[in-house]
Amino acid sequence: MADRKLRIAVVTETYPPEINGVAMTISRMVEGLRRRHVVELIRPRQNKQDSAKLEPTLQEVLVRGFPIPRYPGLKLGLPAKQRLVKLWTEKRPDVVHLVTEGPLGSSALSAARKLGIPVSSDFHTNFHSYSRHYGFGWLQKTVAGYLRNFHNRTDTTLVPTQELRDTLAQDGYQNLQVVARGVDTTLFHPDKRSAELRQQWGVADDELAIIYVGRISPEKNLPLVLLTFKAMQVCNSKLKLVLVGDGPVRAELQRQNPEYIFAGMRTGEDLAAHYASGDIFLFPSMTETYGNVTVEAMASGLAVVAYRYAAAAEHIAHKENGLHAEFGNEEEFIQLACGLANDAARVDKMRRQSHQTMLKLDWQNIVDEFEQALAQLAVKPEVRHVTSNLQPATDQNLG
Repeated sequence: MADRKLRIAVVTETYPPEINGVAMTISRMVEGLRRRHVVELIRPRQNKQDSAKLEPTLQEVLVRGFPIPRYPGLKLGLPAKQRLVKLWTEKRPDVVHLVTEGPLGSSALSAARKLGIPVSSDFHTNFHSYSRHYGFGWLQKTVAGYLRNFHNRTDTTLVPTQELRDTLAQDGYQNLQVVARGVDTTLFHPDKRSAELRQQWGVADDELAIIYVGRISPEKNLPLVLLTFKAMQVCNSKLKLVLVGDGPVRAELQRQNPEYIFAGMRTGEDLAAHYASGDIFLFPSMTETYGNVTVEAMASGLAVVAYRYAAAAEHIAHKENGLHAEFGNEEEFIQLACGLANDAARVDKMRRQSHQTMLKLDWQNIVDEFEQALAQLAVKPEVRHVTSNLQPATDQNLG
Protein backbone atom coordinates (compact mmCIF):
# COMPACT_ATOMS: atom_id res chain seq x y z
CA MET A 1 0.00 0.00 0.00
CA ALA A 2 1.14 3.57 -0.67
CA ASP A 3 2.69 5.29 2.37
CA ARG A 4 1.10 8.65 1.59
CA LYS A 5 -2.06 10.02 0.09
CA LEU A 6 -1.64 10.60 -3.62
CA ARG A 7 -3.42 12.73 -6.17
CA ILE A 8 -3.95 10.43 -9.16
CA ALA A 9 -5.26 11.70 -12.48
CA VAL A 10 -7.05 8.94 -14.41
CA VAL A 11 -7.78 9.67 -18.08
CA THR A 12 -10.25 7.39 -19.85
CA GLU A 13 -12.51 7.59 -22.87
CA THR A 14 -14.97 5.06 -21.43
CA TYR A 15 -16.58 4.79 -18.01
CA PRO A 16 -19.86 3.45 -16.54
CA PRO A 17 -22.72 3.52 -17.25
CA GLU A 18 -21.10 2.58 -20.57
CA ILE A 19 -20.98 -1.20 -20.73
CA ASN A 20 -17.69 -2.82 -21.69
CA GLY A 21 -14.77 -4.55 -20.01
CA VAL A 22 -12.55 -1.47 -19.94
CA ALA A 23 -15.20 0.70 -18.28
CA MET A 24 -15.96 -1.98 -15.71
CA THR A 25 -12.31 -2.58 -14.88
CA ILE A 26 -11.27 1.05 -14.48
CA SER A 27 -14.35 1.89 -12.39
CA ARG A 28 -13.35 -0.91 -9.99
CA MET A 29 -9.83 0.50 -9.82
CA VAL A 30 -11.05 4.05 -9.26
CA GLU A 31 -13.42 3.00 -6.47
CA GLY A 32 -10.59 1.09 -4.82
CA LEU A 33 -8.06 3.91 -5.13
CA ARG A 34 -10.34 6.61 -3.75
CA ARG A 35 -10.54 4.82 -0.40
CA ARG A 36 -7.00 6.03 0.27
CA HIS A 37 -6.23 8.65 -2.38
CA VAL A 38 -7.76 11.51 -4.35
CA VAL A 39 -8.71 10.53 -7.90
CA GLU A 40 -9.13 13.16 -10.61
CA LEU A 41 -11.16 11.39 -13.30
CA ILE A 42 -10.98 12.93 -16.77
CA ARG A 43 -13.46 11.52 -19.30
CA PRO A 44 -15.77 12.58 -22.15
CA ARG A 45 -19.22 13.90 -21.32
CA GLN A 46 -21.55 10.99 -22.14
CA ASN A 47 -24.76 12.95 -22.70
CA LYS A 48 -26.31 16.37 -22.12
CA GLN A 49 -27.47 15.40 -18.64
CA ASP A 50 -24.04 14.14 -17.60
CA SER A 51 -22.52 16.20 -14.79
CA ALA A 52 -19.15 16.04 -13.08
CA LYS A 53 -18.91 14.57 -9.59
CA LEU A 54 -17.01 16.77 -7.18
CA GLU A 55 -16.38 14.79 -4.00
CA PRO A 56 -13.47 14.83 -1.53
CA THR A 57 -11.85 11.74 -3.09
CA LEU A 58 -13.33 11.84 -6.61
CA GLN A 59 -13.14 14.95 -8.76
CA GLU A 60 -14.39 14.56 -12.32
CA VAL A 61 -13.39 16.70 -15.29
CA LEU A 62 -15.65 16.26 -18.33
CA VAL A 63 -14.42 16.99 -21.84
CA ARG A 64 -16.05 16.96 -25.25
CA GLY A 65 -16.26 13.72 -27.19
CA PHE A 66 -17.67 12.20 -30.37
CA PRO A 67 -19.32 8.81 -31.05
CA ILE A 68 -17.18 5.90 -32.22
CA PRO A 69 -18.34 4.57 -35.62
CA ARG A 70 -20.45 1.40 -35.20
CA TYR A 71 -20.29 1.89 -31.41
CA PRO A 72 -22.83 4.70 -30.90
CA GLY A 73 -22.94 4.09 -27.14
CA LEU A 74 -19.23 4.88 -26.79
CA LYS A 75 -17.28 8.07 -27.37
CA LEU A 76 -13.75 9.18 -28.08
CA GLY A 77 -12.63 12.21 -26.14
CA LEU A 78 -11.50 15.21 -28.17
CA PRO A 79 -7.92 16.45 -27.58
CA ALA A 80 -7.62 18.63 -24.48
CA LYS A 81 -3.88 19.23 -24.07
CA GLN A 82 -3.99 22.95 -23.26
CA ARG A 83 -6.83 22.51 -20.78
CA LEU A 84 -4.96 19.69 -19.04
CA VAL A 85 -1.69 21.63 -18.93
CA LYS A 86 -3.55 24.49 -17.21
CA LEU A 87 -5.40 22.12 -14.87
CA TRP A 88 -2.28 20.19 -13.86
CA THR A 89 -0.18 23.33 -13.50
CA GLU A 90 -2.67 24.71 -10.97
CA LYS A 91 -3.09 21.40 -9.12
CA ARG A 92 -0.35 18.95 -10.01
CA PRO A 93 -1.14 15.22 -9.76
CA ASP A 94 1.49 12.83 -8.40
CA VAL A 95 0.91 10.50 -11.33
CA VAL A 96 -1.24 10.40 -14.49
CA HIS A 97 -2.76 7.07 -15.51
CA LEU A 98 -3.94 6.70 -19.12
CA VAL A 99 -6.60 4.05 -19.68
CA THR A 100 -7.22 4.54 -23.42
CA GLU A 101 -5.06 5.58 -26.36
CA GLY A 102 -7.54 7.80 -28.23
CA PRO A 103 -7.25 11.55 -28.91
CA LEU A 104 -7.94 12.45 -25.28
CA GLY A 105 -5.41 9.94 -23.98
CA SER A 106 -2.78 11.11 -26.47
CA SER A 107 -3.25 14.77 -25.56
CA ALA A 108 -3.10 13.88 -21.84
CA LEU A 109 0.19 12.08 -22.47
CA SER A 110 1.60 15.16 -24.20
CA ALA A 111 0.44 17.39 -21.33
CA ALA A 112 1.95 15.13 -18.66
CA ARG A 113 5.26 14.83 -20.55
CA LYS A 114 5.42 18.63 -20.94
CA LEU A 115 4.95 19.08 -17.18
CA GLY A 116 7.26 16.21 -16.21
CA ILE A 117 4.53 14.27 -14.42
CA PRO A 118 5.06 10.49 -14.19
CA VAL A 119 2.72 8.61 -16.56
CA SER A 120 1.44 5.04 -16.58
CA SER A 121 -0.86 3.43 -19.12
CA ASP A 122 -3.12 0.41 -19.54
CA PHE A 123 -3.07 -1.89 -22.53
CA HIS A 124 -6.73 -2.91 -22.69
CA THR A 125 -7.80 -3.42 -26.29
CA ASN A 126 -6.25 -4.84 -29.46
CA PHE A 127 -7.46 -2.00 -31.69
CA HIS A 128 -4.97 -3.01 -34.38
CA SER A 129 -6.52 -6.51 -34.45
CA TYR A 130 -10.03 -5.02 -34.65
CA SER A 131 -9.19 -3.06 -37.79
CA ARG A 132 -9.49 -6.01 -40.17
CA HIS A 133 -13.05 -6.69 -38.96
CA TYR A 134 -14.23 -3.18 -39.84
CA GLY A 135 -12.99 -2.84 -43.40
CA PHE A 136 -9.72 -1.02 -42.76
CA GLY A 137 -7.28 -3.87 -42.27
CA TRP A 138 -4.79 -1.95 -44.42
CA LEU A 139 -4.34 0.35 -41.40
CA GLN A 140 -3.37 -2.47 -39.07
CA LYS A 141 0.39 -1.83 -39.17
CA THR A 142 -0.13 1.90 -38.78
CA VAL A 143 -2.39 1.45 -35.75
CA ALA A 144 0.00 -1.11 -34.21
CA GLY A 145 2.88 1.34 -34.63
CA TYR A 146 0.88 4.16 -33.07
CA LEU A 147 -0.03 2.03 -30.05
CA ARG A 148 3.55 0.92 -29.49
CA ASN A 149 4.80 4.50 -29.76
CA PHE A 150 2.07 5.73 -27.42
CA HIS A 151 2.83 3.21 -24.67
CA ASN A 152 6.60 3.54 -24.99
CA ARG A 153 6.27 7.26 -24.22
CA THR A 154 4.79 6.36 -20.82
CA ASP A 155 6.92 5.30 -17.85
CA THR A 156 5.18 1.95 -17.48
CA THR A 157 2.42 0.03 -19.29
CA LEU A 158 0.21 -2.25 -17.22
CA VAL A 159 -0.96 -5.50 -18.82
CA PRO A 160 -3.27 -8.17 -17.35
CA THR A 161 -1.27 -11.34 -18.08
CA GLN A 162 2.31 -12.57 -18.37
CA GLU A 163 1.44 -13.96 -21.80
CA LEU A 164 0.45 -10.52 -23.08
CA ARG A 165 3.55 -9.00 -21.51
CA ASP A 166 5.76 -11.45 -23.42
CA THR A 167 3.89 -10.86 -26.68
CA LEU A 168 4.10 -7.07 -26.43
CA ALA A 169 7.78 -7.24 -25.44
CA GLN A 170 8.49 -9.17 -28.63
CA ASP A 171 6.67 -6.41 -30.53
CA GLY A 172 8.97 -3.74 -29.10
CA TYR A 173 6.97 -2.51 -26.11
CA GLN A 174 9.05 -1.34 -23.15
CA ASN A 175 8.57 -0.98 -19.38
CA LEU A 176 5.76 -3.55 -19.15
CA GLN A 177 4.31 -4.56 -15.80
CA VAL A 178 1.71 -7.23 -15.02
CA VAL A 179 -1.28 -6.19 -12.91
CA ALA A 180 -4.00 -8.83 -13.02
CA ARG A 181 -7.73 -8.22 -13.18
CA GLY A 182 -10.34 -9.33 -10.71
CA VAL A 183 -13.90 -10.56 -10.84
CA ASP A 184 -16.85 -9.90 -8.56
CA THR A 185 -17.47 -13.36 -7.13
CA THR A 186 -20.36 -12.09 -5.04
CA LEU A 187 -22.26 -10.83 -8.07
CA PHE A 188 -21.17 -13.56 -10.46
CA HIS A 189 -22.03 -16.70 -8.54
CA PRO A 190 -23.68 -20.07 -9.27
CA ASP A 191 -26.38 -19.24 -6.71
CA LYS A 192 -27.76 -16.66 -9.17
CA ARG A 193 -29.07 -19.53 -11.33
CA SER A 194 -32.74 -18.89 -12.17
CA ALA A 195 -35.18 -21.74 -12.75
CA GLU A 196 -37.67 -19.18 -14.07
CA LEU A 197 -35.20 -17.88 -16.64
CA ARG A 198 -34.31 -21.38 -17.80
CA GLN A 199 -38.01 -22.13 -18.14
CA GLN A 200 -38.41 -19.04 -20.36
CA TRP A 201 -35.60 -20.39 -22.52
CA GLY A 202 -37.33 -23.77 -22.72
CA VAL A 203 -34.53 -25.59 -20.90
CA ALA A 204 -35.49 -28.41 -18.54
CA ASP A 205 -33.51 -29.22 -15.39
CA ASP A 206 -31.72 -32.11 -17.08
CA GLU A 207 -30.98 -30.19 -20.29
CA LEU A 208 -28.10 -27.89 -21.18
CA ALA A 209 -28.14 -24.20 -22.09
CA ILE A 210 -25.26 -23.01 -24.27
CA ILE A 211 -24.54 -19.34 -23.74
CA TYR A 212 -22.48 -16.51 -25.21
CA VAL A 213 -22.12 -13.16 -23.43
CA GLY A 214 -20.45 -10.15 -25.02
CA ARG A 215 -20.55 -7.70 -27.88
CA ILE A 216 -22.53 -8.89 -30.90
CA SER A 217 -19.91 -7.53 -33.27
CA PRO A 218 -17.57 -8.74 -36.04
CA GLU A 219 -14.41 -8.99 -33.95
CA LYS A 220 -15.98 -11.51 -31.54
CA ASN A 221 -15.96 -14.38 -34.10
CA LEU A 222 -19.66 -15.15 -33.62
CA PRO A 223 -19.96 -17.32 -36.75
CA LEU A 224 -17.93 -19.91 -34.86
CA VAL A 225 -20.42 -19.79 -31.96
CA LEU A 226 -23.21 -20.68 -34.39
CA LEU A 227 -21.15 -23.31 -36.21
CA THR A 228 -20.13 -24.93 -32.92
CA PHE A 229 -23.68 -24.96 -31.60
CA LYS A 230 -25.00 -26.62 -34.76
CA ALA A 231 -22.33 -29.32 -34.41
CA MET A 232 -23.29 -29.81 -30.75
CA GLN A 233 -26.94 -30.20 -31.77
CA VAL A 234 -26.02 -33.23 -33.87
CA CYS A 235 -24.97 -34.89 -30.60
CA ASN A 236 -27.84 -33.48 -28.53
CA SER A 237 -30.90 -32.01 -30.22
CA LYS A 238 -32.31 -30.63 -26.94
CA LEU A 239 -29.64 -27.96 -26.50
CA LYS A 240 -30.63 -24.28 -26.48
CA LEU A 241 -28.42 -21.35 -27.53
CA VAL A 242 -28.68 -18.02 -25.70
CA LEU A 243 -26.78 -14.93 -26.85
CA VAL A 244 -26.55 -12.08 -24.32
CA GLY A 245 -25.41 -8.66 -25.48
CA ASP A 246 -25.87 -6.11 -28.22
CA GLY A 247 -23.84 -4.69 -31.06
CA PRO A 248 -23.71 -3.71 -34.71
CA VAL A 249 -24.47 -7.17 -36.16
CA ARG A 250 -27.14 -8.28 -33.70
CA ALA A 251 -30.16 -7.34 -35.83
CA GLU A 252 -28.87 -9.20 -38.90
CA LEU A 253 -27.75 -12.21 -36.86
CA GLN A 254 -31.13 -12.42 -35.17
CA ARG A 255 -32.93 -12.11 -38.49
CA GLN A 256 -30.89 -14.97 -39.92
CA ASN A 257 -31.24 -17.17 -36.82
CA PRO A 258 -34.71 -16.65 -35.29
CA GLU A 259 -34.55 -20.06 -33.60
CA TYR A 260 -31.91 -18.85 -31.12
CA ILE A 261 -32.56 -16.76 -28.01
CA PHE A 262 -31.21 -13.19 -28.25
CA ALA A 263 -31.48 -11.78 -24.73
CA GLY A 264 -30.09 -8.32 -25.50
CA MET A 265 -28.02 -6.18 -23.16
CA ARG A 266 -28.15 -7.20 -19.51
CA THR A 267 -26.50 -5.61 -16.48
CA GLY A 268 -26.05 -6.17 -12.75
CA GLU A 269 -28.08 -8.91 -11.09
CA ASP A 270 -29.95 -9.56 -14.34
CA LEU A 271 -26.67 -10.25 -16.14
CA ALA A 272 -25.48 -12.45 -13.28
CA ALA A 273 -28.68 -14.51 -13.52
CA HIS A 274 -28.22 -14.96 -17.27
CA TYR A 275 -24.67 -16.18 -16.80
CA ALA A 276 -25.48 -18.58 -13.98
CA SER A 277 -28.54 -19.98 -15.76
CA GLY A 278 -26.36 -21.30 -18.56
CA ASP A 279 -24.24 -24.44 -18.49
CA ILE A 280 -21.61 -24.17 -21.24
CA PHE A 281 -20.02 -20.85 -22.26
CA LEU A 282 -18.69 -20.55 -25.81
CA PHE A 283 -16.13 -17.79 -26.33
CA PRO A 284 -14.22 -18.04 -29.63
CA SER A 285 -13.07 -14.41 -29.81
CA MET A 286 -9.47 -13.97 -30.97
CA THR A 287 -9.10 -10.22 -30.34
CA GLU A 288 -9.07 -10.04 -26.54
CA THR A 289 -6.31 -8.56 -24.41
CA TYR A 290 -7.89 -10.29 -21.44
CA GLY A 291 -11.57 -11.21 -21.83
CA ASN A 292 -13.48 -10.21 -18.70
CA VAL A 293 -16.45 -12.33 -19.76
CA THR A 294 -14.29 -15.44 -19.42
CA VAL A 295 -13.70 -14.91 -15.70
CA GLU A 296 -17.28 -13.72 -15.15
CA ALA A 297 -18.53 -16.94 -16.74
CA MET A 298 -16.17 -19.05 -14.65
CA ALA A 299 -17.17 -17.24 -11.45
CA SER A 300 -20.81 -17.90 -12.39
CA GLY A 301 -20.07 -21.61 -12.55
CA LEU A 302 -20.01 -22.28 -16.30
CA ALA A 303 -17.96 -24.78 -18.27
CA VAL A 304 -16.02 -22.44 -20.58
CA VAL A 305 -14.78 -23.37 -24.04
CA ALA A 306 -12.33 -20.76 -25.35
CA TYR A 307 -9.06 -20.35 -27.19
CA ARG A 308 -5.88 -20.83 -25.17
CA TYR A 309 -4.75 -17.24 -24.68
CA ALA A 310 -5.60 -14.19 -22.52
CA ALA A 311 -7.77 -14.97 -19.47
CA ALA A 312 -8.49 -18.51 -20.67
CA ALA A 313 -4.79 -19.40 -20.76
CA GLU A 314 -4.28 -17.76 -17.39
CA HIS A 315 -7.12 -19.41 -15.50
CA ILE A 316 -8.41 -22.50 -17.30
CA ALA A 317 -6.81 -25.80 -16.33
CA HIS A 318 -7.70 -27.81 -19.43
CA LYS A 319 -10.28 -30.57 -18.80
CA GLU A 320 -10.52 -29.64 -15.12
CA ASN A 321 -12.32 -26.28 -14.84
CA GLY A 322 -12.90 -25.67 -18.56
CA LEU A 323 -11.55 -26.37 -22.02
CA HIS A 324 -9.26 -24.40 -24.30
CA ALA A 325 -8.35 -25.03 -27.92
CA GLU A 326 -5.17 -24.01 -29.67
CA PHE A 327 -5.50 -20.39 -30.77
CA GLY A 328 -7.36 -20.21 -34.08
CA ASN A 329 -7.96 -23.97 -34.36
CA GLU A 330 -11.69 -24.00 -35.17
CA GLU A 331 -11.84 -27.77 -35.61
CA GLU A 332 -10.46 -28.37 -32.11
CA PHE A 333 -12.75 -25.71 -30.62
CA ILE A 334 -15.82 -27.44 -32.13
CA GLN A 335 -14.59 -30.89 -31.14
CA LEU A 336 -14.05 -29.88 -27.50
CA ALA A 337 -17.50 -28.28 -27.26
CA CYS A 338 -19.16 -31.32 -28.85
CA GLY A 339 -17.50 -33.48 -26.21
CA LEU A 340 -19.60 -31.70 -23.57
CA ALA A 341 -22.91 -31.79 -25.45
CA ASN A 342 -23.99 -35.16 -24.06
CA ASP A 343 -21.98 -35.27 -20.84
CA ALA A 344 -23.92 -33.40 -18.15
CA ALA A 345 -21.88 -34.99 -15.36
CA ARG A 346 -18.62 -33.68 -16.84
CA VAL A 347 -20.18 -30.26 -17.35
CA ASP A 348 -21.31 -30.15 -13.71
CA LYS A 349 -17.82 -31.04 -12.47
CA MET A 350 -16.23 -28.29 -14.57
CA ARG A 351 -18.84 -25.79 -13.41
CA ARG A 352 -17.99 -26.42 -9.75
CA GLN A 353 -14.25 -26.19 -10.40
CA SER A 354 -14.48 -23.01 -12.47
CA HIS A 355 -16.22 -21.14 -9.65
CA GLN A 356 -13.66 -22.33 -7.09
CA THR A 357 -10.81 -21.15 -9.31
CA MET A 358 -12.20 -17.61 -9.46
CA LEU A 359 -12.40 -17.14 -5.70
CA LYS A 360 -8.70 -16.14 -5.68
CA LEU A 361 -9.31 -13.14 -7.97
CA ASP A 362 -10.54 -10.84 -5.23
CA TRP A 363 -10.77 -7.24 -6.49
CA GLN A 364 -9.16 -5.79 -3.36
CA ASN A 365 -5.94 -7.72 -4.04
CA ILE A 366 -5.95 -6.46 -7.63
CA VAL A 367 -6.52 -2.84 -6.55
CA ASP A 368 -3.60 -3.17 -4.12
CA GLU A 369 -1.32 -4.25 -6.99
CA PHE A 370 -2.53 -1.33 -9.11
CA GLU A 371 -2.00 1.13 -6.25
CA GLN A 372 1.54 -0.14 -5.67
CA ALA A 373 2.42 0.30 -9.36
CA LEU A 374 1.22 3.92 -9.32
CA ALA A 375 2.79 4.70 -5.94
CA GLN A 376 6.20 3.39 -7.02
CA LEU A 377 6.01 5.48 -10.16
CA ALA A 378 5.06 8.62 -8.21
CA VAL A 379 8.26 8.46 -6.13
CA LYS A 380 10.62 6.90 -8.69
CA PRO A 381 13.64 9.21 -9.03
CA GLU A 382 14.56 8.19 -12.58
CA VAL A 383 11.14 8.93 -14.10
CA ARG A 384 11.51 11.18 -17.12
CA HIS A 385 10.78 14.83 -16.33
CA VAL A 386 11.22 16.20 -19.83
CA THR A 387 9.20 15.87 -22.98
CA SER A 388 10.11 12.65 -24.81
CA ASN A 389 11.55 12.83 -28.32
CA LEU A 390 9.37 9.86 -29.31
CA GLN A 391 6.25 11.82 -30.08
CA PRO A 392 3.82 10.86 -32.83
CA ALA A 393 3.70 13.34 -35.70
CA THR A 394 0.06 14.01 -34.87
CA ASP A 395 0.93 15.56 -31.48
CA GLN A 396 1.36 18.98 -33.06
CA ASN A 397 -2.33 18.88 -33.96
CA LEU A 398 -3.61 17.77 -30.57
CA GLY A 399 -3.70 21.22 -28.99
